[in-house]
Order: sequence, then C-alpha cells, then structure tokens
Amino acid sequence: MFNSFEGTVMPPNTPATDFTLTDQNGHPFTLSSQKGKVVILFFGYTFCPDVCPTTLAEWRQVETALSDKKDVLKFVYITVDPERDTPERLKNHLQIFSPDFIGLTGKIQTLEKVYNAYHIFRDKDEVKGKPGMYFMSHTSRMFVIDSRGNLRLSFSYGTPVKVIVHDIRLLLEEIS
Repeated sequence: MFNSFEGTVMPPNTPATDFTLTDQNGHPFTLSSQKGKVVILFFGYTFCPDVCPTTLAEWRQVETALSDKKDVLKFVYITVDPERDTPERLKNHLQIFSPDFIGLTGKIQTLEKVYNAYHIFRDKDEVKGKPGMYFMSHTSRMFVIDSRGNLRLSFSYGTPVKVIVHDIRLLLEEIS
C-alpha cells in the first residue's frame, strides 16, 4: 500500500468552509459538528441520470470497504436542485444506496453561499418542448475533509474506487 495520496491534494491547513443546512430528516446539520470524522462531500441531485447515481454507487463501495471505520466516516450529499430535492426526496433516494448517507438541502440563499465557498458550478438546463422538465449541469468533484476540519483532498468524477479507499484509509489512520 502506498503512503502518499493519489487524489488531488489541497493546500495544507485549508479549513473547510462551515455551513448549516437541513438534513433528510428535517434536522439542522452543521459541518463543524463533524470534527473528529472524515467527511466525503459531493454536490448533486436526485433526478440526475448519470453522474450522481454513479457517485453514490461508488460511495457505497467505499463505505463497504471501510466498514470497520463507519463511526468516523461520513458521506454528505448536498443538493444542487433545491426546487425538487426536499428532505423527504433526499431521504428516499439516498436510502437506495445507504441509510447512513446524509442528504442536505436548504434555502437557495444559504445554498448559494455553500456553492460559492466550494466553487460549485450549477446551471438549470430546460428540456425543450417539455415545460417544467430540466436537468442540472453541475460540478462533479468529490471533496474530502479531514478529522480536523481541513479540506484535504478532492477527486474528479471517474476516479477509481480503490484510489478513493486508499486515500480515505490514510486519512482515517491519522485519527487512530
């Protein structure tokens, strides 16, 4: 096993921007309350036809591979489509992949601050000839926050699960 990270390493001591959003159970979720845990963060939406369900399926594989560290590893999914992604919708969708995944939504003004802090692009793409139907173009990068609350790594879409598991395991070893 390698002793260095394979994902994109962020500049040292970069604090992850804190936020408070609403989780899939209707409760407030604050990122800073996760200190002491490794957090994998992704911005997506439940109506996504490709990138988001693929990412969630990969998360499930990562969760399974690191099941012995389940208590100190959190998967946090923030919607880029708050119009449709209600807490109930997030809960139903995420349970398909894992009951332990955390889905977050909130008021658009609050979400915009989070998107800006993490440099998340999102754009609504209306489907011609189908009023009210749309897809969301969005950043498809995973972010990893270490147990001290620092933004440590990111992974581009398509990063092999074994690479993600390797890097997360290294971060989890820092907690022990």
